[in-house]
Amino acid sequence: MDHTTLVEELTARWPEHRIGRSLNRIQALMDLLGNPQQASPVIQVAGTNGKGSTCIMIDSLLRATGLRTGRFASPHLSDARERICLDGEALSKERFGEVWEEIEPFVQLVDQQHLDGIDMTFFEVITGMAYAAFADAPVDVAVVEVGLGGSWDATSVVTPEVAVVTPIGADHTHILGETLAEIATEKAGIIKPGSTAVLAGQEPAAVQPLLARAVEVGAVVRAEGPDFGLLERRPAVGGQVIRIQGLGGPVGELFLPLHGAHMARNAALAVAAVESFLGGQGLDPKIIEEGLAEVKAPARLELVRTSPAVVIDTAHNSQAARATVDACQEAYAFTPTIGVVAMMADKDQATVLQTFAEVMQQVVITRVQGTPRALPTAELAALAEEIWPAGRVHQAPTMADALELATLLADAAGPGAGVLVAGSLIAAGQARDLLVK
Repeated sequence: MDHTTLVEELTARWPEHRIGRSLNRIQALMDLLGNPQQASPVIQVAGTNGKGSTCIMIDSLLRATGLRTGRFASPHLSDARERICLDGEALSKERFGEVWEEIEPFVQLVDQQHLDGIDMTFFEVITGMAYAAFADAPVDVAVVEVGLGGSWDATSVVTPEVAVVTPIGADHTHILGETLAEIATEKAGIIKPGSTAVLAGQEPAAVQPLLARAVEVGAVVRAEGPDFGLLERRPAVGGQVIRIQGLGGPVGELFLPLHGAHMARNAALAVAAVESFLGGQGLDPKIIEEGLAEVKAPARLELVRTSPAVVIDTAHNSQAARATVDACQEAYAFTPTIGVVAMMADKDQATVLQTFAEVMQQVVITRVQGTPRALPTAELAALAEEIWPAGRVHQAPTMADALELATLLADAAGPGAGVLVAGSLIAAGQARDLLVK
């Protein structure tokens, strides 16, 4: 079976946006495989925004210390192989296929049990593949990004050495709860007996459930502010220079090849996570410098084209939109900015569009392909027309058409113009596939 067919077969299972709230199926698979998730220590990362970039930074820092790493991420931008990385590189198509062949008979056994009334979901299967691949490598440490929530996410079949929680906001409220406290309670589920909880700064409503969970299980807590944090930052060519407070004291003049205050704070969180994993002592500043300098985070305000400039970002909720808008203004200062926006139907489109409208003088609305969750172009454009002045909202049937129109509008606007693609991780991936060869 070729790679494309295999991925189509796997993604035809119960999809990620439909949640089977249970660890029964993934635990059954792990038991059949000999519990590969226990083969290496785990740093698990939950939260609403910044999980992916924080995991990438943790991975890079760990590799700078000389450790062999596995990293599990979700969702993917272009290819499902991106979800399972060894030493910073996605599995090859061949290895991805081999891992599936190795676990497929056991997945079928679990399917036959029809636990909780459903077969194994796509996310459960690929989580199982990741743990199997990490055990087989073997890796020294696995960095695991939670898919959704925390308590019943398939990745939570492990007990992490370090449980990291990035900033929590209102997203997936139809699944996780309407309030920040409810959402934080779900995400706090990754904090388990024996874990060290490394917590980013949170809204007040999210703090109490996280601390209550840590007290309940007896976890050590290291929090942004009292224990670590961002001290200073200044923009630089290709990123920023930051000074952070680590567990071992302040460390300065660190180049981070990512834009925005939110990424600088994620870097401080990543350093604290690695220091906690390595026993709570400060990392050698040279290791921090090397690890952060080597970070590569596609589609995080990534400049993928010049003349005109095209920047791609994954922002898809109100919290992320605010961070993206502020960082884009600081890093690129386009005059004007032409937006390309596509969103999912289950997101708060109006709030995100209002934030984008602060910097996007014109916007091209389109629809991502290949998912029933995509909001139709006409519906999203109707919302946009309530926010932008008349004549500033355009529509395009596909991402390719939207990019073509946006670049024409940017060319016509003058040499200072640029294009910002945002609104959905899937949209970012499809735009990147078209522009990055």
